[in-house]
Amino acid sequence: MKEGSFMSTELFNVADIFGENVFNDTVMQERLPKKVYKKLKQTIEEGTELDIETADVIAHEMKEWAIEKGATHYTHWFLPLTGVTAEKHDSFISAPLPSGKVLMSFSGKELIKGEPDASSFPSGGLRATFEARGYTAWDCTSPAFVRQDAAGATLCIPTAFCSYTGEALDQKTPLLRSMQALNVQALRLLRLFGNTTSKKVTPSVGAEQEYFLVDAEKFLQRKDLIYTGRTLFGAMPPKGQELDDHYFGTIRQRIAAFMRDVNIELWKVGVSSKTQHNEVAPAQHELAPIYEGVNQAVDHNQIVMETLKKVAGRHGMACLLHEKPFAGVNGSGKHDNWSLTGDDGTNLLNPGDTPHENIQFLLVLACIIKAVDIHADLLRESASDVGNDHRLGANEAPPAIISIFLGEQLEDVIDQLCSTGEATHSKQGGTLKTGVDILPDLDKDATDRNRTSPFAFTGNKFEFRMVGSSDSIASPNTVLNTIVAEAFKEAADMLEKAEDFDMAVHDFIKETLAAHKRIIFNGNGYSDEWVAEAERRGLPNIRSMVDAIPALTTDKAVKLFEAFGVFTRAELESRSEVEYENYSKAINIEARTMYDMASKSIIPAVIKYTTQLASSIAAVKGVCQEADVSTQTELLIETSKLLAEIKTALARLLEVTEKAAAAEGGKVQALVYHSQVVPAMEALRAPVDQLEMIVDKELWPMPSYGDLIFEV
Repeated sequence: MKEGSFMSTELFNVADIFGENVFNDTVMQERLPKKVYKKLKQTIEEGTELDIETADVIAHEMKEWAIEKGATHYTHWFLPLTGVTAEKHDSFISAPLPSGKVLMSFSGKELIKGEPDASSFPSGGLRATFEARGYTAWDCTSPAFVRQDAAGATLCIPTAFCSYTGEALDQKTPLLRSMQALNVQALRLLRLFGNTTSKKVTPSVGAEQEYFLVDAEKFLQRKDLIYTGRTLFGAMPPKGQELDDHYFGTIRQRIAAFMRDVNIELWKVGVSSKTQHNEVAPAQHELAPIYEGVNQAVDHNQIVMETLKKVAGRHGMACLLHEKPFAGVNGSGKHDNWSLTGDDGTNLLNPGDTPHENIQFLLVLACIIKAVDIHADLLRESASDVGNDHRLGANEAPPAIISIFLGEQLEDVIDQLCSTGEATHSKQGGTLKTGVDILPDLDKDATDRNRTSPFAFTGNKFEFRMVGSSDSIASPNTVLNTIVAEAFKEAADMLEKAEDFDMAVHDFIKETLAAHKRIIFNGNGYSDEWVAEAERRGLPNIRSMVDAIPALTTDKAVKLFEAFGVFTRAELESRSEVEYENYSKAINIEARTMYDMASKSIIPAVIKYTTQLASSIAAVKGVCQEADVSTQTELLIETSKLLAEIKTALARLLEVTEKAAAAEGGKVQALVYHSQVVPAMEALRAPVDQLEMIVDKELWPMPSYGDLIFEV
């Protein structure tokens, strides 16, 4: 496809289109009666219940607004435990009148509650196959929006999803519960410091989304990409990413046209797409939004992923959200930037210019350090998925070991507190001189950044860098909110009883930091030395998803989540089962895809090549016995040897895959896939990738890595 074929020269003002398809506060103020608007705002801000009469008015106005945008259908848009969004579309039409005409209707009841089939979504045993009823409930804290695409226009209503018996079957419900818990405990801390203005504390999140783009025609020639989202075979091209010439490089016109359309679609539905650039790997890119409340950030990131895939198709490309689409090439993550903000503008993670004097900040920091240290296993589990196993710990992404980077300034403050009992000063950044007269001197930050840290403080927020590119950010933020709520509660419980608050808070900060500073590490997280040092410190090194899942159901985790009403034991056990099942299913699909590709495409191609080699040797010898055919002979011997290895590896893969498929479900089955099927897949890949470098390109049955990542 030629560059420029999708170029548009139409100019527009972002401010004119931003949020035009969102039923946001401005629209509500304009269209809703004052009394109704006030009740809805009260529900959003204070969590009060919405009566059906008020809901009816809102539903009517929402329907009228959506119809003006061209909407014919509405859907309760939710996040089941599949990792993608789910939706069932209903039209606005009612039963035809005797005249044959239809009326467009949408009631408050339809707005507030929907009923999708709960048995068709993963539930981890919470719902039997014959138990079908489930409910979606309107989440009015995340605005409804109209999505315009090939299906026309659809009113999308963000909702939670629960079973008939009340268990959460989605990712939204626990997130909302964790936000509620964190708000209560954070306000307790703020009140201790005399803050009476903040009425609500909300986690703010910005999720950086990494992705790959490949040509659609080449994508369709790769069965592994179609079925699994990643390449199961593939030799490295002559050039990879070693020149670092792709990172922040000039964006090619075809990609720029794609990004433009993505931005337009996102801006229309209120997603604040801010930053775009080429990432490290060829064909890899990133999109980052502006920070917003975590609930909306979760929904918006789902919209981002959907939009990237949809728009890529219109531009003759395929968007790959898998964490490791190409072996040996940098994978894709999703940096989750998390902070805490009050409705009065207070940022609880803002250290100020003199953090050693900012007692409130130091208390919040100490609590977060404590939370991450105690619950490192849970935080690691929240970033676990099948694709992320290929990325974490691969010296291109955060290690599988949870640690916290604070930077020189804060580490020095903590060292002062722990060694002398008080902090008397903070390191300052100073001025960075460029050495060029016409360039201005730059203000230098007091602390550098560390890209190898999985949980890094970056000025007024923490950046959780382990999250996978295809994942919902709901799970890591649910965990982060809850573990911090626990630490805040323990601090507030003690400090509220203290006779001398100043002394008590000082001692608490010092003791907490001293007890948990093992989690702080500012060095190279990719080094072997850190692995050894982390083990010495007693930090967990959880290398795979299968090893991470048990963290969900420990007594410690159950006690934590039940204490704050985020998960019940049954809900945690169900999620554990869902994750084991997802792992087994994903590896099974990958293994069977490898078997299919090797049997039907790769082996026949190699046999054809060896036949050509043999015919060439025979033909040359037939014409000239003295001719040197040693090269052809060596190639024939090597190729035949590798072909035999493929056959052996293929038989082994089939054997262990059948064994895993027949194993008892849950953890037992997942362990068989992890310990036996995954190594068998690697054993099959090795000779195939070697053969790709030998066999005639015209005979090789699929596009190479070079074709995929450099020809887009």
